[in-house]
Amino acid sequence: MIDVQRLRVLRAVAEHGSFNKAAGALLLTPSAVSQHIAALERTLGHPVALRSTRGVTLTEPGRLLVEAAETITAELDQVRRAIDRLTQERPRLTVATFTSGGRHLLPGALSRFVKAHPEVELTVLESEPEDAVPMVRGGAADLALAYHFDGPPPVGPGGRRDLDWRPLTEDPLWVVLPRGHRLAGRSSVDLGELSADRWVLGCLKTEAFLRRYAELAGFDLRVGASTTDYFFAQTLVAAGVGVSLVPQVALAGAAESVAVRVEPPRPARHIGLVLPRRRRANPRTEALAEALASAAATATTTQTGARS
Repeated sequence: MIDVQRLRVLRAVAEHGSFNKAAGALLLTPSAVSQHIAALERTLGHPVALRSTRGVTLTEPGRLLVEAAETITAELDQVRRAIDRLTQERPRLTVATFTSGGRHLLPGALSRFVKAHPEVELTVLESEPEDAVPMVRGGAADLALAYHFDGPPPVGPGGRRDLDWRPLTEDPLWVVLPRGHRLAGRSSVDLGELSADRWVLGCLKTEAFLRRYAELAGFDLRVGASTTDYFFAQTLVAAGVGVSLVPQVALAGAAESVAVRVEPPRPARHIGLVLPRRRRANPRTEALAEALASAAATATTTQTGARS
C-alpha cells in the first residue's frame, strides 16, 4: 500500500524541484526526504524521481503519483472540513462567486435556499474562477459559481476528475455604445466595424478575446480605459470614453448608453457550477446548486425577453 505521507513528500519534491528545498518546506532533513522517496520507489517497484546537477526530474510514474497526491490531499481536506462542520452548532455552506454572477444570480438563489434551509450559516466569497476552483478542490468552498470563454471548463489541469462542472447558462457578450454613437441605432454590429473606436475594457479575459479578434481581423486594438469592473466600464462608455464588450448578466442599462448584439459567431461566457466529486453528495450543497440553476434559468428568460 502506498503511504500518504510519502506521497506528500513526493509532491513537495515536485513543487520545489529538489530534495533540499522540499526538506525545508516540510521541516524534515534532506536525508529523511531521500528515505521517504526510496521507500516509495520500493513499494511501487519503479523509480519516481531522478536526481541530477540541475535538480530533480519526475519519471512518468512519479508524475502520476503527484497527480494522485493532489487529489488525495484535496479529498482529505474536504473530509476534515466536513468533520469540523459536523461538530458545529449550525451547519455551514460556503459559495465562491465571480462578481457579475454573484450580483445577478446569487440573490434569488440564496433567498430560495435560506427559506428552505434557515438552519444553514451561509458564507459568500467573491473570487474569479482561477481562484475559486482551487478553493472548491481544497474544501475552502463547497461550490463555486464560475465561467469560461473558449476551451474546456475551468475544472483543473490535466483532465482531472476530482471536480464536476455543471453548466447553467450561456452569457452572450454585447457591444455597449454611447447613445450618440454612429452605430447605436443598429440591431447588431460586427466587431470589425468598431476597429477605429477606442475600447473600454471591463475584464482581463474580455481584453484577451478582443485582442485575438483584432489580430485576426487585422486591426490594432485602441484602449481608452481599462478596468476590472463591467459596471464602471459602462459608466465610462456613457461618458463618451469609448465602446465596450460586456456580458449580458452585467448589462447595467445606463441612460446614456445602448447595448447592441454582436453578429455571429457571437462570443459568450459559459456560466456553470464547480462542485467536488463525491460518492455521497452533500444534500445542502445540492439544494443550493438547484436554486442557482433555477435562478440562472429565470435570469436567462427575463433578459432574453428584455433584449429581444
